[in-house]
Amino acid sequence: MGREAESSTKTARRVQKSVVRRTPQTALAGLGDATLAKLAKLGIHRDFDLVLHLPLRYDDETHLYPIGAAPHGEAVLVEGTVIDNAIKYRPKRQLVCTVEDESGLLAMRLLNFYTSQVSQLAPGARVRLFGEIRQGFFGPEMVHPKYRVVQGNLPVPSTLTPVYPTTAGLSQAKLQRLIHAALATSDLDDTLPPELLRTLKLPAFRDCIGMLHHPPPGAGQATLQDRSHAAWRRIKFDELLAQQLSMRIHYDRRKSVSAPPLPPRGHLARALIEQLPFKLTRAQHQAIAEIRADLARPHPMQRLLQGDVGSGKTIVAALAALQAVENGYQVAIMAPTEILGEQHFSKFSGWFSALDVSVVWLAGNLARQQKRETLAMVASGHAQIAIGTHALFQDEVDFHRLGLAIVDEQHRFGVHQRLALRRKGTRSGSVAQPHQLMLSATPIPRTLAMSYYADLDASVIAEMPPGRTPVATRLVSDARRDEVIKRVRDACVEGSQAYWVCPLIEESVAVRVERPASSARNRGRLDALQLQAAFDTYHRLLAIFPELRIGLVHGRLPGAEKTAVMKAFQSGALQLLVATTVIEVGVDVANATLMVIENAERMGLAQLHQLRGRVGRGAGKSICILLYQNPLSELARERLRIIYENTDGFEIARHDLRLRGPGELLGARQSGAPMLRFADLSADLELLEAARDSAPELLRQHPEIAERHLQRWLGGKQQYLRA
Repeated sequence: MGREAESSTKTARRVQKSVVRRTPQTALAGLGDATLAKLAKLGIHRDFDLVLHLPLRYDDETHLYPIGAAPHGEAVLVEGTVIDNAIKYRPKRQLVCTVEDESGLLAMRLLNFYTSQVSQLAPGARVRLFGEIRQGFFGPEMVHPKYRVVQGNLPVPSTLTPVYPTTAGLSQAKLQRLIHAALATSDLDDTLPPELLRTLKLPAFRDCIGMLHHPPPGAGQATLQDRSHAAWRRIKFDELLAQQLSMRIHYDRRKSVSAPPLPPRGHLARALIEQLPFKLTRAQHQAIAEIRADLARPHPMQRLLQGDVGSGKTIVAALAALQAVENGYQVAIMAPTEILGEQHFSKFSGWFSALDVSVVWLAGNLARQQKRETLAMVASGHAQIAIGTHALFQDEVDFHRLGLAIVDEQHRFGVHQRLALRRKGTRSGSVAQPHQLMLSATPIPRTLAMSYYADLDASVIAEMPPGRTPVATRLVSDARRDEVIKRVRDACVEGSQAYWVCPLIEESVAVRVERPASSARNRGRLDALQLQAAFDTYHRLLAIFPELRIGLVHGRLPGAEKTAVMKAFQSGALQLLVATTVIEVGVDVANATLMVIENAERMGLAQLHQLRGRVGRGAGKSICILLYQNPLSELARERLRIIYENTDGFEIARHDLRLRGPGELLGARQSGAPMLRFADLSADLELLEAARDSAPELLRQHPEIAERHLQRWLGGKQQYLRA
């Protein structure tokens, strides 16, 4: 194990111990369970979480205006005496107080109020109000201002007033008091070495955190608000550095774990390459060389192979699998859907039949006897390559000698699922882990790869195989549906095949239904709505195209029927395939040259790009028609513009990151990586690069500083310690 990896591993162990140790909780001590539960909703579990709970915006209460001279239409602070209050019922029940100072009168209207406020705001009370003055029914007025009853000559604040993210039942005043207490008792000394601060021209942490919680009036509210202020720059760098340190520890920890070395023998790989009807591209050769080198090492490979739709990742994965087989080890290939898994089984079986390599298919829908026989072959080692869905990592699956796990469309699987498959290699008592190769046809933007995927090695297939024709994209309003129908009929009559992808349900409904992800009832309702859309579309097209042979495929179709429909379409027995987005990955029919996507405005960029990749897989000119319904939202209009103007998956992914943020793009992976709260990957690339470059040096030269920095930013959150 290298010195750098050993240092990182020791740092991880020290951090893990320090996370377990209880730290003094002076600001949170004595709080009731209800308040602690509300704070937990905000991600606050310890004092330093309060320190890092930074304001959303600021109110400027540093200047007290006379009522008569206060500007209208902007938030201002005024003070006066209540000379009258009354509960009025027009237009609805409200408390109206008249407030006076030497310069004029102001009405304060409270639409929702308690009985106690009527006596609190009785005539004679001196109040200070903060809000916008507007001309209303009662003259100049403030509606629901922030107010307080004042005694004597209360000085105005000397700093801007922070407004924090909060939750129901937790007032700004209480949150401010807790944060003030945490700032007073927490260690705010720097966790970065002075030379790094000088090199990056970063201010001291204590100064930055003080500035963000209590900025002076001339601090520049605009730069504080848009997070371009120097204090924000420091906070964002610290956050990115913590993420890079945790990812680097993950990366280096693999060097301390053993895996079976699988050096390239070459005889099976050469035989496969010689029988292929196409030549590998330079990018494929480069990816294969990187994977071969990783597999030969005695530490587990964790490599991400990414490439655009149709770039040829499957053959690269096949050659990696053969390297394991050549060394006497088994390979598990896991796909997220049965259609994609069966596509792999068909391809691998065809490629490997002449090489005397045994390939089996394992899915949940196998007949009991067939499943029993397949499991026995896997357990005995007679099955050298097992291809399947989630069924592969179930307890009943026991590999004889697993050396390599290949996970296709890896973002669709959670961390725990990938770990379960990895543990299959240690079931026989061996301490060695299998190597892992993850494939992704959803290109990952550079900034996302540098941050959330920094614990993985990456190979990119950045060129397309020769002979692939670009797919033309057309945006067509639903009002021109007749033209689309004619185009589909003409294409099928002329000998081509076509897809008709059914619409998804409304975005708003999908969000409402999907949000409680743990609810099987909600997931079932969503599936049922999409399934109904598929049936409706299928029967409508049967009536429109009586002369065409039309098939229907969807996620709930029994496995055997689904396989039969797909084989019929691949053989040309079906001319038009009506489908849900289940065909998003894994379908390869060279004669399919036309795709119609209904209600394309409801789909995401990655999904549209994946679907479009199902055509253009042969030499024929291919078209993807995006049918949309007006009116379009601004977001939908932007998505359709991007997919129309771009065919490069990496460029589309960059736009997708800008529109949706990293959380949605990461999918299930986010549960194993520290999420960013302050840094913006699209705007803070310079800071991300600096953090990436600084992390290895900090772990090597200052492991104790790295430990303190990780504890400050990630203490209490143990995701970054997961393998």
